[in-house]
Amino acid sequence: MDSHAAVVGAQLRAAREASGMSLAAVSRVTHYSTSALSYYETGERTPTDDVIAWYEKRFGQIRDPLATLLDLGRADVERRSFLRVGYSTALSASVLLPGWLAPSTSDLPRRDNSVRHVGEADVADVREVVALFSRMDQRLGGGHGRTAVVQYLTDEVTRYLNGSYTSEAVRRDMFSAASELAYLAGWMAFDNDEHYPAQRYFMASTKLAADAGDDPLAGHVLRAMAHQAVDLGHPQQGLQLAEASVSGDRYRNACPRERALLKVVHAKALGAAGQTAESAKALLRAEQDLAAASASADLEPARVFFFSEASLAHETACALRDAGDLTGAADQFELSVRKRQAKPFARTHAVTLGYLGTVQARSGELEQAYATWTSALDAMEGIQDGVPSGSRVQSGRTRKVARDIRATVEPYLGQRVAGVTEIDERAAQYLIASGT
Repeated sequence: MDSHAAVVGAQLRAAREASGMSLAAVSRVTHYSTSALSYYETGERTPTDDVIAWYEKRFGQIRDPLATLLDLGRADVERRSFLRVGYSTALSASVLLPGWLAPSTSDLPRRDNSVRHVGEADVADVREVVALFSRMDQRLGGGHGRTAVVQYLTDEVTRYLNGSYTSEAVRRDMFSAASELAYLAGWMAFDNDEHYPAQRYFMASTKLAADAGDDPLAGHVLRAMAHQAVDLGHPQQGLQLAEASVSGDRYRNACPRERALLKVVHAKALGAAGQTAESAKALLRAEQDLAAASASADLEPARVFFFSEASLAHETACALRDAGDLTGAADQFELSVRKRQAKPFARTHAVTLGYLGTVQARSGELEQAYATWTSALDAMEGIQDGVPSGSRVQSGRTRKVARDIRATVEPYLGQRVAGVTEIDERAAQYLIASGT
């Protein structure tokens, strides 16, 4: 297979899948058969110039982050059916193709005189919105507030991107801020099990970060894409994305806290790919990076506010659990619970407690597991000291925890084991209330 044909074919496939259009639909509006188009997209045949031109004319907007955000945002708010397409390996792989993460000039938006000059205050406004919804996401999960994020992104921020700037520094800062907001929309979709729109937001975010010349931010988004790929059972692609996230200036120019975050996900991907020794080395590097992190948040990008010793302990516990070390995993999950502020990070706190309960159950500590799961469900349902104190967490990860609880206790139902029926019913009610 010709390597150039494979690269071009992957670009064609990613562009088509990003639009939600099937091969059969393309075949119906062109004179090419579905088999011929498939050969082009897989690289088995070199695409002809007219095939490439047709794809460019129909799907070329995928390369323009501004057009992508406008199209995707409207489709997302209107809940169009094509956004229910599942995870696409071709779509995520396209960000690793040559040139994707290089700053472009042809894709930069044209100036629009209807928009006043964009200045530092406008950048600060966008970043304030990112910070507000990032904290909401950490507390309530990706199922809360994404429509508002997307509407602000498509209605306001795209106008800024299409405006004129008081300086080149302001232009770069605005592109970085827009990239962070697009990333947040993607992360919220990912957290809520809406993986296809998540991928598209992540892709747009990487392009905006590249046009801003913000390498650490591009690494941050690639790290999220790696996390998504691993979670969905694509370890090799996850490892490729994770390795790209820690490559060159993406890792080198990041602050220590962000480097630790990138390395933790790199370790997760290495472990998922069966490279346990390398995973352990990456975890150690993450510990060293986090130890070097500044105590002053002013010296760090706001996007890493959530990553702490509790986060590192959680990821270390997951690695130990997956390697079969249940005792070590329980110790690290318990450390994570102790170190985390529960209310501001209710979603992750609930997930950590859920994982800890499952490890305890697998170790034969059923009564302790039920107590831990009770705390997890309290966090999911916004219950504090037995009293409802907030909104229910809406997250694909907490729903998975609830399903795992039910699967773990199922063998004990009907055996009069204390607490088993109650915990099963609570997990079931949470799933019903969450719409699953």
